[in-house]
Order: sequence, then C-alpha cells, then structure tokens
Amino acid sequence: MAGAIASRMSFSSLKRKQPKTFTVRIVTMDAEMEFNCEVLDHDVSKEEPVTFQFLAKFYPENAEEELVQEITQHLFFLQVKKQILEEKIYCPPEASVLLASYAVQAKYGDYDPSVHKRGFLAQEELLPKRVINLYQMTPEMWEERITAWYAEHRGRARDEAEMEYLKIAQDLEMYGVNYFAIRNKKGTELLLGVDALGLHIYDPENRLTPKISFPWNEIRNISYSDKEFTIKPLDKKIDVFKFNSSKLRVNKLILQLCIGNHDLFMRRRKADSLEVQQMKAQAREEKARKQMERQRLAREKQMREEAERTRDELERRLLQMKEEATMANEALMRSEETADLLAEKAQITEEEAKLLAQKAAEAEQEMQRIKATAIRTEEEKRLMEQKVLEAEVLALKMAEESERRAKEADQLKQDLQEAREAERRAKQKLLEIATKPAYPPMNPIPAPLPPDIPSFNLIGDSLSFDFKDTDMKRLSMEIEKEKVEYMEKSKHLQEQLNELKTEIEALKLKERETALDILHSENADRGGAGSKHNTIKKLTLQSAKSRVAFFEEL
Repeated sequence: MAGAIASRMSFSSLKRKQPKTFTVRIVTMDAEMEFNCEVLDHDVSKEEPVTFQFLAKFYPENAEEELVQEITQHLFFLQVKKQILEEKIYCPPEASVLLASYAVQAKYGDYDPSVHKRGFLAQEELLPKRVINLYQMTPEMWEERITAWYAEHRGRARDEAEMEYLKIAQDLEMYGVNYFAIRNKKGTELLLGVDALGLHIYDPENRLTPKISFPWNEIRNISYSDKEFTIKPLDKKIDVFKFNSSKLRVNKLILQLCIGNHDLFMRRRKADSLEVQQMKAQAREEKARKQMERQRLAREKQMREEAERTRDELERRLLQMKEEATMANEALMRSEETADLLAEKAQITEEEAKLLAQKAAEAEQEMQRIKATAIRTEEEKRLMEQKVLEAEVLALKMAEESERRAKEADQLKQDLQEAREAERRAKQKLLEIATKPAYPPMNPIPAPLPPDIPSFNLIGDSLSFDFKDTDMKRLSMEIEKEKVEYMEKSKHLQEQLNELKTEIEALKLKERETALDILHSENADRGGAGSKHNTIKKLTLQSAKSRVAFFEEL
C-alpha cells in the first residue's frame, strides 16, 4: 500500500540547537541522515533529546494485499505490536498468546529445544499487562503456552510470521480506529471512530462494537464549520448527518483522516495503477526468489541433518563392533585358558592311568611268582592260596580303577577338543569383525550456503473495471480457492483459540477484568465476537436513513 506508511524511518531523535531550530538525526534500515529544520506550529517538549516516532496514519484494510514491500510490512508490524502491548488496541487473552508466538517466530526463527530452553523468553515483552494480571499464572506458565504454539510455526520466515501476526491483528475490533469525542443534536456524548472501512458511532463505554456504521461508499461529502461537522450521504433523500466536536483542530484532523481513508477505500476497489502493478510484480519476484533460497537452504539443512544422522549411526555401529570385538577377545582368552587347564588335567590323568597300569602289571607278576613258588606244606599252600586270592582281588580292583581312569582321560581329551573348537570359532568371529568396513561411502555435503482542507467531495471518482472474461474467470477461481483455504485456516485457528481459552479460564481473576474484557465476553456469549468486518457489515445492512435517525435519537 503506497500511502499506508508515512516513512521507512524507524525513529527520529531531535536535539535542540536554537529556539525553534532543531538538528534532526534520522536512522533508517540502511542509512543515517542528519539535517537542520525549523518547527513553527508545534508545541515541542523542552526535554532533550526529543524523540519522534514515524507511524502509519492510514491502516491497510487487507495487510497481505496492500503491504507490498517487506520493509513496510516489518515497520507496520512493529507499530501494531507496540499498540497491542500498550493496550491501545484491545486483544483477548487467547489471541494475545497466539500473536506472541508469531512475534517469537519472527524474532528467533524456528524453535530448537537445544537452544530455546526454559526461560529464554523471560526478558521479552510479549503480552499486555492486562492479560498477565488477569490470570493466576506465573511467567513460566505463560512461556510454556507461548512456546507450545511457537513450535508449530516451524518453517515460517520472519516476513511470513509478521504477516500472520498482522492478519490476526487486523480482525481486532479496535484495529486502525481513531476515536474522537463528539455530541449529537441532543448533546449526548458519543465517540466517532474513523478507519479504513468508514465512520462508526460508539458508546463512550464501549469501544468494541459500534452502534451505527457508515461505509465510505455511502458518503457523498464531508465538511465542517467551526466545531460542527457535516456528513452528506450519497442518497440525497436522506438528511445530512451532523455532530459537534470539542475543538476546531479536532475537526481538521477528522477531515484529514476521512479524506485519506476514503481515497484509499476507493483505490482498493479499482484496478491497480501501473506503478503499483510493477511494485507488486517486483515483490512477487523477490518473494519467489526468497522462497527458492529458503527451499535451497532447507534442502541443504535436511541433507546435513541426514548426514549427521548417518554419521551418528556409523559411530554407533562402530562402537557396537568395538564392543563385540572386545567381547570376542575376552571369550578367546577364556577359551585359551580353559584349553590349557583341560590339557594339563588330561596329562595328569594320563600319567595316573599309566602308573595304575604299571602297578597292575607288577601285581600280575607278583601273582605269577607266587603261583610258581611251590609250598610243600599244606599250611603254606593255604596261606599261599589266600595271598593269591587277595592278589587277584587287588588286581581286579586295580584293573577297574585303570579302566575308570582311562575313560576319564578320554572325556578330558574330548573336552579339550571342544575347547579348541570354541577357540577356533572365536578367532574366526574376531577375523570377520576386523574385516568389516567401518564407514559406507558418503556423498559430500554441499556447503550451506496535507494543508488543511475545509471541504472534500467524495463522488468525483467512479469505480471502473476493465477485465477480459478469461481474466475475470481466472480471478474468480483464485479468489474462491483463497476463500476456501482462508475458511479452513480460520476454522483451525478458532479451534486453537477456543482450546487455549478453555484451558486458562479456570485461572482467571474475575475481579481484575477491565470494562473491555467484560464487553468482549458479553459479545462472545451473544455470538458477536467474530470478525470486525462481519460486525460492521451487519450494521450497514440497515438503511442509511434509519441509521441517521437512530443517531439523532441517541
């Protein structure tokens, strides 16, 4: 929107040089300027330095469509965010948390649990003080709920997060409305609201829902005389709409706002000028280029993450293989020790078997010698027979013991053979582990890459459209598609807001509710806390004549 932002300057500081003469230092996004100027008609504070803020005077009706340049969008985002935090624009608690999550996304980028740890929002001003005081919740509890939504915004760039913030903020009831105290013919004190959609009449105690609304396309002429302000409807059969303000200077400001907002209202409903079309085309090209760059960076980031995961997996497998090799070495050592013990035991058993066999042979020789010895006497013969019998029993026992020792030796030989086989298998497994490749081949990771005007005629310009049938059909299809997507997204967003509202409702302190909180709750209970545009649309369904009559009766 060409006229939405008065300047691209973030702020300006002035230092008094001489009476009514100032040195102005302007800091922009990419440069600094300093020059001398003279202030003639303004009351300037005597405190030094004097700080001025360059803000948008006229608010866009549709931020996404009208804020073409990214720097304009960013500065307007900062202005709206500041007004919400300072409670110049009323925002319900659940919407405040959602807006805070988009503000965090715009500042910090994607959520990373390893970087954005508990307490990282402790020094950030993200919620209006009214919202914080309204609930029995600690800063940690607020941070937890903001972070939960912040994590869902992953992948959004700064400009996308700021635009989502503005798209939600532009539906708030007090967004872009300038309020002025007025009186009707009966002297009833009322509020006049001027915004991008038209003129609205409010009760002084209720700045959320207007009592009457007059869209710009129903107004023919606006003028003032002294403190009396006159609005002539487009329908000449309807009486003029008059009210009184407190000061002549207020009427001048109201007229300026009406002229600017009406002019922008009519421009939005005409085909864009060639200059605006070129700006939008350049913005689309720049957005497409940035989108491609973000996609490229996202792909590179994904490849890096995959490479890191592959590296971690390989390191894990290498560690596992090292553990397996260590276990195999330990098993091999145990097998070797077992084999040595079994071999030693088998050797001892074999020697014992040989010794027993030798003793058995000696016993057999002794028996033969005894048999060969002739004993002449019967007594000697009986004694000899007894000794022979004892020798035979001893020889039989020795033979049995020798056989048992031989079987034990055979068993030990078999155990030794099994131990050597286990040793051979352990060596084979160790060899297999040692010959496995440590790392598979990896692809290289790419490098990341206005004078006062007393009267203004509003019917001089007429609406004109010159589109071809095919353009109209294509435009209608695009609008319908965007409408469906917007409805789906709005439904999901409303479900999220209702869920958060239900969650924190139990912690609300009723005695701390402000008048606007109570009004917003009553509107919600009546089903009237929807879109700001829908509320005004319902009011304008009444005839202009009945609206003027209603204003006079207030």
